[in-house]
Amino acid sequence: MTDLPTLTDPRSAVAEAYRSLRANLAFARPGEPLGSLLVCSPAPDADKGAVAANLAVVSAQAERKVILLDADLRRPSQHLRFGLDNGQGLSSALVADGAAGLPLQATAVPGLRLLTSGPQPPNPAELLASRRMQALIAELTAQADLLIIDAPPLVAVSDAALLAPLADGVLLVLAAGRSRRDHAAEAKETLAKVGATLLGAVLTEVEPDQNAYGAYG
Repeated sequence: MTDLPTLTDPRSAVAEAYRSLRANLAFARPGEPLGSLLVCSPAPDADKGAVAANLAVVSAQAERKVILLDADLRRPSQHLRFGLDNGQGLSSALVADGAAGLPLQATAVPGLRLLTSGPQPPNPAELLASRRMQALIAELTAQADLLIIDAPPLVAVSDAALLAPLADGVLLVLAAGRSRRDHAAEAKETLAKVGATLLGAVLTEVEPDQNAYGAYG
């Protein structure tokens, strides 16, 4: 995959936008650090996986210990994005007894580790709703300065709604010209119903203003 401009083109306007997002999230909860963040989209028309990955990269580049969790058990992408094996991951950790430890993998980014989705299970929602999942998120949060959870779209399946209350906050990803207003409204309503904290939204696929970013430095 080539959707990691924070690695491939760190001086680009897009990479700078992710660093601005990192800074904004640092002040999202005044007086209380953000320990875990769930990233999702209302529908499959926005690439929430790329946002989660790039945000994880810039957070690690700020010398923080970051764990990226691919909790999209239906259409996982983070193992492909970082070129890592997906033979063991979240799904295998959830069905194990926990004695073997979590199959976290180091990435090419210092300070950033990835827990891939693992083999695709027949019952994603049941696994994500389990007590073991709650304990796993708590364990990952304790191991990092920031846990970023890549979750499935909110409107499409129930998975993200099950996970959202377990994170300190939720970041909603929308795609310019493609995400539907009614889907965004439905996603916001769903998050409110489950008691999740919506920190804000990110609009992707917007042509960056090179004059604003590229001309300085």
